[in-house]
Amino acid sequence: MADRTKIPRPRPTPETQHFWDGTREGRLLIQACNDCGHVYFPPRPFCPSCSSRNVDVLEASGDATLYSYVINHRPHPGFDGPYAIAVVTLAEGPRMMTNIVNCDQTPDALQLDMPLKVTFERLTDDITLPYFEPVGDAS
Repeated sequence: MADRTKIPRPRPTPETQHFWDGTREGRLLIQACNDCGHVYFPPRPFCPSCSSRNVDVLEASGDATLYSYVINHRPHPGFDGPYAIAVVTLAEGPRMMTNIVNCDQTPDALQLDMPLKVTFERLTDDITLPYFEPVGDAS
C-alpha cells in the first residue's frame, strides 16, 4: 500500500498561491487575458500569448478530456502502481499534467479523448491536489 505522505508536495509561490487556495476549496482556477482572450495554465502573472499583465483568475468547469498519458510501472513510495501520468485538455482550452484516478490503469480503460472530471485529494492543510477521473463508469 502506498504511503500518501510520500507524494511530493508542491511549493506555492506568490504567482501560484491563488491556484492552491482554489484547490483547497475544491475549485480549479485558471487564468484568462483581458486583452487577447487567451485562457491559460499554469498560473503566471502575465499572458503567455501577448505578455499582457491584464489577466484575471477564473474558475474552470472541471470538465476535461484525456489528451495523452503514460502508465508508470516504476515503484514510487507515494503511489500504488501502476498509475497514469496524464495530460488533460480542460473544457476551457488549456492543458494540464495530472493523474487519472478511480479507474483501471490500463490502455483499455484509458482511452484518448475520454471525458473526465476533476476530483481533489487533500494532502495537507495547505495542499490539495487536483486529479481527474472518468465521467461515468470507466473501470
